[in-house]
Formats: sequence, structure tokens, C-alpha cells
Amino acid sequence: MDYGTVPGIDKPVSRVAQGGDMLRTDQQAQSFELLDAVFAQGCTAFDNAHVYGGGGSERVLGRWINDRGIRGRVVILTKGAHHNPDRRRVTPFDIAADLYDSLARLGTDHIDLYVLHRDDPSVPVGPIVECLNEHRDAGRIGAFGGSNWTHRRIAEANEYADQHGLVGFAVSSPNFSLAEMVREPWGECVSIGGPAGAEARAWYADNQLAIFSWSTLARGFFSGRFTRQDMEARPADDRDLAVYSFRSEDNLKRLDRVHELAAAKGCTVPQLALAWVLNQPLNVFALVGAASGEEYRANAVACDLKLTPAELAWLDLQRDTPA
Repeated sequence: MDYGTVPGIDKPVSRVAQGGDMLRTDQQAQSFELLDAVFAQGCTAFDNAHVYGGGGSERVLGRWINDRGIRGRVVILTKGAHHNPDRRRVTPFDIAADLYDSLARLGTDHIDLYVLHRDDPSVPVGPIVECLNEHRDAGRIGAFGGSNWTHRRIAEANEYADQHGLVGFAVSSPNFSLAEMVREPWGECVSIGGPAGAEARAWYADNQLAIFSWSTLARGFFSGRFTRQDMEARPADDRDLAVYSFRSEDNLKRLDRVHELAAAKGCTVPQLALAWVLNQPLNVFALVGAASGEEYRANAVACDLKLTPAELAWLDLQRDTPA
């Protein structure tokens, strides 16, 4: 396992972070078994959200951490202020409400990394930055950031923080994968992959702001279960996000190349696709939803796979040969 750092967090952060969306209160024993196995493989970072499982996912994660007595050894990332069908919720009131809920569910007095689950560009960044700094100063959160925030909005927030003597965003959580997103899997997603994400990637490379990328395997497009022929044969269905959001001719070419290079390197398709992300000149962490300790261990192998600049460019269709 490789570890990185995030300003405001005094613990090592595993480059491969385990997602918590699958944790269930009615399957607590199985959830604990999964978390034990992932932790044993070196995972220190655990991703969750106020909306996951109606709060059950945070409850299970908190119970496991407290039962095992490992609060000082893990980094809790949880997200709040997601919009709902009734209104947009990136407000100081909603941030506070969700944060207090999450603290109670997780059974902790602080959250290492608190991330706003969505943005509302119609809202000025100033009150948001001030609100997050108040919670940080009170010890309720350590570092903070935004999920599905554009790099321009994050830059605006951090400029406001600098001008007012406040702490700015330390992390961003966009979609980032070798596959280019061709349709949003759900509303108001932000992706930094593909040609359209070049400006954002350059900004992140210059600023080295930590990226926690979601759908790093493109909703299973690079799971290893599919070849080009499999993906072409799958019916168009907006419930099959590997197809709906990522099937395109360019992405199928990328999939062909991942299969080819993975075979040459003796690794798996998902390992190589994760390695492509982790080998970028970015301070990047990959969020994964491993279903077992073995699956997590296999994902973590990507940390040790080194790809040359030529291989990175070839996989992304930027050159004709990988050497």
C-alpha cells in the first residue's frame, strides 16, 4: 500500500480508499468482516456519506471503528449537503445539520475529512468557506473539500479563504478515470477525465490539491469482466452505467489497450486502469468499493505498478505505440 498526505490530517492516508456505500445495518456482521479484511490489507481511509443507506452506512462504519478501538488509526471521509428533490442544500444550515447527524451516527467527536457532496454555483463561496472554518475551529472537522465541484469554484473558494485569513479546501472529489464520461450517471457530476478535463487536470497538477476520485474504474467498465465485444453487445440501459455513461468508440479503444498491456505486464485489467490514475502527476487517491479483502488487496497492487509516460499516453489514445 502507498500512503499520501492531506493538509489538516495528521495520519497517513491510503492511496486506495474503501467506499462505504455497501455497508448495511441489517448485515452488520458481514460489514464488519469486510471492514476487518480491508483494514488488514493496509487501508486507512474510509469514504462515506450522509445519504448512503439512509444513514446506515455511517452507523456501521462508526460501530466498527469504535468496537475495534482504532479511531486514531483511520481517516474518516464523509460527505454532506447533498441536494434533495425539494431544494438545493449547500447552505450553512444544511451543512451543520448533516454534519451533526454524521458525527452522531459515526460515534465520534470529529470527522477527519468533511466533503460537500454537491455544489450550488448560484451560492457565493464566502459563507460556505466561513461555515466550514467555524466547524474546523470548533474541532468537529479536520480538513474539508468538495465533491463534484469544478476546479474553478474550488479556486474561487480558496482565493476567498486566502483573502480573509481562513483555511481553504484541501481536497476535491470528482470523477476521474481512464475512460471519458460521455453521459452523467446522475445529475450535476463533475469529471476531470478525457480531453474536456485537460484544463482541470493541469490546475490540479499545478496546485497538488488532493483528489479523491470516484468511479475510478468507470462504473465497472474496467472491472475486467468485459471486453470490447461484451460491451458492444450490452443493451443501452440507463441502469447499466458502464454502458450509459462510458460506452463510446474511444473508450472501447482504451479498453482494448488496457487488456493488451495488462496481459503484457502480467496484471489484471482493473489493476492497470487504477494504475493509470495513480501514475498521473497528481496528488490522487482512488475510491473503490471492494466487496472483499481479497478484492481490495488486488486493487492495492495498482499502487506498485509503474507506467511510463509513453504507456500512459498510449492508453489514453495520445500516441500510437506504448514505447
